[in-house]
Amino acid sequence: MEGVDKRADFEDLLPAMAIKLGGEWLINELCIGFQLLMDKDRGVITMESLKRNAAFLGLQDLSEDELAGMVKEGDLDGDGALNQMEFCVLMFRLSPELMQESRFWLEEELKGYGF
Repeated sequence: MEGVDKRADFEDLLPAMAIKLGGEWLINELCIGFQLLMDKDRGVITMESLKRNAAFLGLQDLSEDELAGMVKEGDLDGDGALNQMEFCVLMFRLSPELMQESRFWLEEELKGYGF
């Protein structure tokens, strides 16, 4: 599958799931995904826990470099791991369409407060 963008399927499905099942459901599913991938002792997703548990989310075909890239891209505090907030932010960032929809709803909500 070399040369195939493995994120394309995710980007296509996440917005559709959010629309069909609702934002609360989506957040709950992201939390479940985090729980599946995290290192149970540390409470964060490490490179090792991601490699070990990637198949739970259909990521078993990703290379070690691709998995390391995911951790690096999502690691906002520089500790080499993903906490739950970083994981959720990363999932939204990997889905540009969902990010646009979220921005729209945030702007709509802020209008009610005079922003």
